[in-house]
Amino acid sequence: QVQLVESGGGLVQAGGSLRLSCVASRIIFSINVMGWYRQAPGKQRELVAIITSGGSTNYADSVKGRFTISRDNTKNTVYLQMNSLKPEDTALYYCKTAVGRNDYWGQGTQVTVSS
Repeated sequence: QVQLVESGGGLVQAGGSLRLSCVASRIIFSINVMGWYRQAPGKQRELVAIITSGGSTNYADSVKGRFTISRDNTKNTVYLQMNSLKPEDTALYYCKTAVGRNDYWGQGTQVTVSS
């Protein structure tokens, strides 16, 4: 069973930074597309950023220029560096990957940005 474990969330003031990490196990990490999603209370889960096995990235418009997704295949880890955080970035952040037809999600890590 694929496992994804996120960490790095917390409480930060507006304008601050956080770095999220997601460690994957039981997959051939280097070939997988990895993604970060978030869900705020009362809202649908949304894509934040994705990174392909080759390192190509894509971002939601709301985080472009502030967030950076990266991966370290030697550590089976994907990161999300979040700078210039805003209160509207407050959400539960999830790591996701897919193997075949199956999607796998981590348990999420809470990010709270105070104004």
